[in-house]
Amino acid sequence: MTVQERPQRPQRPQIVLEVIERIRLTPHLVRIVAGGPGMSAVEDNGFADAYTKMLFAPAEAGITPPYDMDRLREELPIELLPTRRTYSIRRFDLDAGRIWIDFVTHGDEGIAGPWAANAKPGDPVVLGGIGGGYAPDAAADWHLLVGDESAIPAISSALEAMPADAAGIALLEVQDESEQLELTAPAGVELRWLHRGEKTAGTTDLLVDAVRALEWQPGRVQVFAHGERGAMKQLRPHLTDERGVDRTQLSLSAYWAYGRREDAFQAEKREAVGQI
Repeated sequence: MTVQERPQRPQRPQIVLEVIERIRLTPHLVRIVAGGPGMSAVEDNGFADAYTKMLFAPAEAGITPPYDMDRLREELPIELLPTRRTYSIRRFDLDAGRIWIDFVTHGDEGIAGPWAANAKPGDPVVLGGIGGGYAPDAAADWHLLVGDESAIPAISSALEAMPADAAGIALLEVQDESEQLELTAPAGVELRWLHRGEKTAGTTDLLVDAVRALEWQPGRVQVFAHGERGAMKQLRPHLTDERGVDRTQLSLSAYWAYGRREDAFQAEKREAVGQI
């Protein structure tokens, strides 16, 4: 089947929750704790990189979820339509009827970040289904986790899911020390925080250089590397060709692209060159 013939994935039913609590974790990281009656439709899929495509509607649109997107496209101008953004689910707490979703915020920049920074209890949280594909392999001899702020929720979940005797290294890029989090990790997994300082996220080779400089450990490694597209494009051949990482033990993907909104970025990924 060619790229052009690939069928459209069916739309997943929307899950409508509400904000229970907003927590400021660091100067640029906000956690939304969501719950409510819609939690009956939420299932923990067992993946450390569980994610959901959230829908954010402009307040001036005056619409209530769940959103009938086909009807809304006929009735509303494009600027009032709900916008889709992808976010990792930091934690499922189904016993308490809660999920956590962490947002990187940069003032009024973007859509999801400003929403999270100003969210109030009772505000709707609209999820477009839950996906995922990575979980720590307990049989791996060691683990390598690599990511910027966009990947820290998934890496945090992965660290918590590892057995107590797990070994490895996590390379985590943030702006500075104020953006570091107290993460729970096995004693044998070293956390290395990499500070880019005043440089803009997505414009440095900080993660790539750190991976290249690693002293490779013996045995079978499982790698989780997610973040900005340019960095991931450099890391893939390094890991597979130079380091010889088994592709079955590699989870590597771009969560975002410098200079691209997510809708444009996702559209590019669906093109033939993006598939390659």
